Amino acid sequence: MTLLRVENLDCRYGLLQAVRGVSFEVGRGETVALIGANGAGKTTLLRAIVGAHKPYGGRVHFDDADVTSTRAHSRVSLGIALVPEGRRLFPSLTVEENLRVAATRQGRWNVQSVLEVFPLLQPRRHMPAANLSGGEQQAVAIGRALMSNPRLLLLDEVSLGLAPIVVDSVYRSLAGIISEGTTVLLVEQDLTRALKVAGRVICMLEGRIVLEGEAASLDRDRVVSAYFGLQRPA
Repeated sequence: MTLLRVENLDCRYGLLQAVRGVSFEVGRGETVALIGANGAGKTTLLRAIVGAHKPYGGRVHFDDADVTSTRAHSRVSLGIALVPEGRRLFPSLTVEENLRVAATRQGRWNVQSVLEVFPLLQPRRHMPAANLSGGEQQAVAIGRALMSNPRLLLLDEVSLGLAPIVVDSVYRSLAGIISEGTTVLLVEQDLTRALKVAGRVICMLEGRIVLEGEAASLDRDRVVSAYFGLQRPA
């Protein structure tokens, strides 16, 4: 069953059109990777889905309800959570405090269950977020989103700026989250990781979807061509 449906979405920053007529669906329990080069419109699209950017046109439906005009905090209450690019933690708060501040809905995820998924945070739970490494901060950012017990988890560039070994650790934890049945829409520039973790891939270029399909059936060369705009759809 469809959990998220985006219809002909247009997003602008003044005269700049960042998202152009984008339509797609995400099913319950599905993991979809949203890929594309810098400036493709991926982050703007996520912001529009969570209510942080007002679309110029089109609609966003969540669980069959039109949420296009619903405020961002109300979408969190409905079960939509975003892990933003850059983490945006409260630096002076401890790990546990950063987690607890997002505990808005009852469900599977609480401080203890988040720490079980991200065991590297357990010995740092009382440490200020400002003193954590980049990978630890990313784990807290994902854990904070989970604390709202989302039905749809949006992840924006979780591997950006992290060492490969740290990214491996984050993705191992992410695999556990996905196995719990959480619906995930993941923005990722690392094609190899995106194709491994996602059941379906959507590629954007210059604000438009230029390729969409099951990850297992997409040829990597075709994905790369769409990613860099070397082969336009007919």
